[in-house]
Amino acid sequence: MSKPAVILVGADKGGVGKTTVTRTLLDYFVAHNIPARAFDTESPRGTLKRFHPDMTEVVDVTTIPDQMRIFDTLAEADAKVTVIDVRAGLLSSTLRALRDIGFLDIVKKGQVTFAVFHILGPSIASLDEIAETAAFVGDAKYFLVKNHINNTSFFEWDPATYDSYFSKIKDAVEINIPHLNEMACEQVEVASVPFLTFVANKNAGNETAAYSFVLRGYVRHWLGNVWGEYDRVKLTDITAGR
Repeated sequence: MSKPAVILVGADKGGVGKTTVTRTLLDYFVAHNIPARAFDTESPRGTLKRFHPDMTEVVDVTTIPDQMRIFDTLAEADAKVTVIDVRAGLLSSTLRALRDIGFLDIVKKGQVTFAVFHILGPSIASLDEIAETAAFVGDAKYFLVKNHINNTSFFEWDPATYDSYFSKIKDAVEINIPHLNEMACEQVEVASVPFLTFVANKNAGNETAAYSFVLRGYVRHWLGNVWGEYDRVKLTDITAGR
């Protein structure tokens, strides 16, 4: 049996589109027939669960009982991949908790595959988060994700400053999530379905819907580009422990 994989998606800064990235990851695993489960730490409401209710549990990752729900079940879960959507502001504290419970130790021993998708914003404050997380991700697959959620420009950073932060993490890999047309994005939000379901013109009950052909086309093209980034970094190999 292959070892379990855990993917942590988060940022200490809000408004950077981390749940959007998590949704694309879950769709990617569905499309590749990789069994996955998700935990939404935006307790008690849960934004992720609205889009992926069958795959997602809402938890309070700051409490020990909910930490047990996630990590005590890794070996026995039917899902091969566990995706944790970390509420804004909790990335560093969650990584610190993973250190304290010994999770990072079993990652170091090669018993679990661990990947961190760190969603960056355009400000230097977002880059400062890299220094905060550097101490915890030495044995993880660490991805610095530029999510162009609002046509955000990341190129206003001084290159020397950016490079100095990026170099703090050995083997860090950059991922670029392209911009999604605002009207298409809004239509998916209103539909409250996964991107894959929207593209297939299905509603939450898997019945035929009446979504715009044009907007579905924009989402299909965008999702293909996002998955191209995941293919580039060999995400399926990572989740397979290779």
